[in-house]
Amino acid sequence: FQYSAVDSNPLSVYVMHPFWNSVVKILPTWLAPNLITFTGFMFLVLNFIMLAFFDYDFYASAPDHQHVPSWVWILAGLFNFTAYTLDGVDGKQARRTNSSTPLGELFDHGLDSWACVFFVVTVYSIFGRGDSGVNVVTLYYILWVVLFSFILSHWEKYNTGVLFLPWGYDISQVTISIVYIVTSVVGVEAWYTPLLWNIRYRDLFTVMILGCAFLVTLPMSLYNVLKAYRNNSLKQSSLYESFLPFLSPVLLFILSTVWVCLSPSDILQKEPRVFYFMVGTAFANITCKLIVCQMSNTRCQPLSWLLLPMAVVVLLVVSGVVQHSESLILHIWTAVVALAHIHYGVSVVSSHLLV
Repeated sequence: FQYSAVDSNPLSVYVMHPFWNSVVKILPTWLAPNLITFTGFMFLVLNFIMLAFFDYDFYASAPDHQHVPSWVWILAGLFNFTAYTLDGVDGKQARRTNSSTPLGELFDHGLDSWACVFFVVTVYSIFGRGDSGVNVVTLYYILWVVLFSFILSHWEKYNTGVLFLPWGYDISQVTISIVYIVTSVVGVEAWYTPLLWNIRYRDLFTVMILGCAFLVTLPMSLYNVLKAYRNNSLKQSSLYESFLPFLSPVLLFILSTVWVCLSPSDILQKEPRVFYFMVGTAFANITCKLIVCQMSNTRCQPLSWLLLPMAVVVLLVVSGVVQHSESLILHIWTAVVALAHIHYGVSVVSSHLLV
């Protein structure tokens, strides 16, 4: 097995990779790469849980609310950077110990796909809701921009056979880690002040994410696929087959957005954290199936089965049949999605080990 990826980000090439090369040298050779991957992921989960405890509804950073303690932001910055470092070291440890496997790549990128929702939702607590923050609906669409940016890279590999690592990931992880530490020093109040004219830091945060997605990640992905097409090295036989991996993510976006827009109880305002987690987990499940297809050189399935019961749930909610139990329905459906995703991951790993 040989991992095929291209990382051309100057931040990675000249700063992070030399740092990761130094870190991996101090790791014991008996330490399994997959354990490093999982540990890094759990640091992001721990961040998510920690901020959920201190800022469950994203109001803690708003004026006249009890703010998150400074030490929490310090831990958040350290945990985020540690997770980012371990994500960069696991592959190097695998090559160092000659233990690179398809399972390792799947485990790494599968957890990365789930990690997207954790670091986006966690960093949201810095700005929060209210007049000085970011609206929960705006954050919902920002989350989708991040999710589609992630799947673009794996869509590239599905079509070209090479994973082109997105520039936005490294830039965002370093920036987020620094912002956490800075917040612990200056407090969330510092982000209330306009940066220039009437432009606030929250606007800069939004522009940075949108800019990375639409000005860097998307153009580079389209260019790499177009280049493969011109070189006759495109793995898919038709335009339909090339874009097939986008069908399920687009349907998930439509279903979740219909739920947000037509919710009888305005569910995103009431349960933003749970709704974000549900969407991010469902998206991770779809992405993992694409990763399996690209690694096994098999055709991407047009429709994820998870979307069928979700369509029923959304229909019941927007029709008003379960209007007074919408929050309960959301929590139950979120639990189903999370358990289904974990079951899928365990099944894939178990099948690989049995082979």
